[in-house]
Amino acid sequence: MKTARRLTRQRRIILEELRKARTHPSASELYLAVRKRSPKISLGTIYRNLELLGTEGAITKITTESSNRFDGNAMPHPHFLCEKCKKVFDVEQPFEVKFDKKSIEKTGCRVFGASLEVYGLCKKCKR
Repeated sequence: MKTARRLTRQRRIILEELRKARTHPSASELYLAVRKRSPKISLGTIYRNLELLGTEGAITKITTESSNRFDGNAMPHPHFLCEKCKKVFDVEQPFEVKFDKKSIEKTGCRVFGASLEVYGLCKKCKR
């Protein structure tokens, strides 16, 4: 079961900056943005809080082959991952995916969620 943690000043700033970003930043990229508002924050603090916020379901963690990316929009939605430039984009068009949680749980597994990631080349890289 997930337990809600106190929203500390640092955690609030991290969450606000992540929710403003539309680029699905890495922890290092987010660190640069957060340091403008909280200069003494460490990269380790960013990593710890991103993991905590992800575990609590406040953000989405997107695992790619090159790095983890983070999305301030925790609502389930698909992502496009460019295999050349490694950028991550929200897929704006509606996607309908049928997901039967109960049939998977019949195998003895416990399901917490699911995600849809589409891979390929973005508009700029396909040229």
